[in-house]
Amino acid sequence: MTTETSPAAARTYDVRTYGCQMNVHDSERISGLLEGAGYVRAADADAADVVVFNTCAVRENADNRLYGNLGHLRPTKLKNPDMQIAVGGCLAQKDRGDIVKRAPWVDVVFGTHNIGSLPVLLERARHNQDAEVEILESLEVFPSTLPTRRESTYAGWVSISVGCNNTCTFCIVPSLRGKEKDRRPGDVLAEVEALVAEGVLEVTLLGQNVNSYGVEFGDRLAFGKLLRACGGVEGLERVRFTSPHPKDFTDDVIAAMAETPNVCHSLHMPLQSGSDDVLKAMRRSYRSEKYLGIIDKVRAAMPDAAITTDIIVGFPGETEDDFERTLDVVRQARFSSAFTFQYSKRPGTPAATMADQLPKQVVQQRYERLIATLEDITWAENKKQVGREVEVLVATGEGRKDERTGRMSGRARDGRLVHFATGELTGVRPGDIVTTEITYAAPHHLNADGAPLSHRRTRAGDAHEAGRAPRTAGVTLGLPTVGIPAPLPATTGGCAL
Repeated sequence: MTTETSPAAARTYDVRTYGCQMNVHDSERISGLLEGAGYVRAADADAADVVVFNTCAVRENADNRLYGNLGHLRPTKLKNPDMQIAVGGCLAQKDRGDIVKRAPWVDVVFGTHNIGSLPVLLERARHNQDAEVEILESLEVFPSTLPTRRESTYAGWVSISVGCNNTCTFCIVPSLRGKEKDRRPGDVLAEVEALVAEGVLEVTLLGQNVNSYGVEFGDRLAFGKLLRACGGVEGLERVRFTSPHPKDFTDDVIAAMAETPNVCHSLHMPLQSGSDDVLKAMRRSYRSEKYLGIIDKVRAAMPDAAITTDIIVGFPGETEDDFERTLDVVRQARFSSAFTFQYSKRPGTPAATMADQLPKQVVQQRYERLIATLEDITWAENKKQVGREVEVLVATGEGRKDERTGRMSGRARDGRLVHFATGELTGVRPGDIVTTEITYAAPHHLNADGAPLSHRRTRAGDAHEAGRAPRTAGVTLGLPTVGIPAPLPATTGGCAL
């Protein structure tokens, strides 16, 4: 009598991401690695066999957030000892073995330089029944050589560099991501072309400082050339990039933006402070006059450009006069939106030990004044869009009220968020392109409540409708898989029975 055995069910995974775009893209690589190793994404995140936290060390209370979430998982781990918990990213690079000391139910800790080791570490931890902690001090392999499971069918991140050579006193990134490492332009373009072949319409070139790209291979104009080269990729409709550093911003990049049709007229350029004294204390290597000069040049070349920024309030030693200078620059720059932060100490940064740390109530009061000033400006800038026709790339997850309001949402070419009515149109899908007219402006979004002027179905929309997530292949470095191995090929000679 014989019995048939069914294949073991594949182990499931869930990746939980905190922090910047770099972390979001790293999580796509983590998903690609796990799926390449035989895992499948969990339908129920709370019941996943493997939970991976991809952490950030930049944001305030990052440590508390991680350990709080790990604590919530402890009862689940106790009930299901076969479940595995892994912690990676910047906080893992910083805290290292302290993570398993504080949360001994964690199985794997890996750093920013060895994402590709995760499947091996998971298997080793399962085999040895002990935590595996592996933190490398330098990059093991450029992350983009790893397989990637993309989260969007229509837009994709493409890393052009990792790490940073700057020494901003508030920032811990260089110590966690290392010195800048640049990819060769041919490798970047090959990944862009691979994404477009999968149906992607928009790519964002990603780096800690994109316009210092080329430092490794000695071409200070490499980034502008890369933008122009992206203009030659057939089927690529939108190119964005983030983030540039004002000290490295050159006129050839502005020309490339203005002269390359698929490069969007949107620029995210961190200001951090409008005070030259504070910028000096931050080691930002530019001053407010240079910053505003770049904006003037961008708007002269592209009058429709939308410019966004990052601003930190309450840096150590910031006076009321310093803060007023920030407000002055904000008023002159006319940002379309801004990411704003209250300064908080990050252990390991020079700013954390500076004198004249500001009281919380002073920082909070200045922060509220900054937000009020910004909202007045962004609302006024958005009101200028009313009556204009915009091309919207339909997105998912952008409009939290879409179901209730009957609208869909997406991004205009300049990056502004647009909620639009579909009117009599049916079959509009994320990834499709809709042209519509703006009827209403709010500080953080635009509405288009009339019937769309046109709707173009796209390959990205087809992919979304089919539930097909773009994947880009990479070098798996002989990583192990889980589950039952594939059968060996039939033996044709020798000792075959």
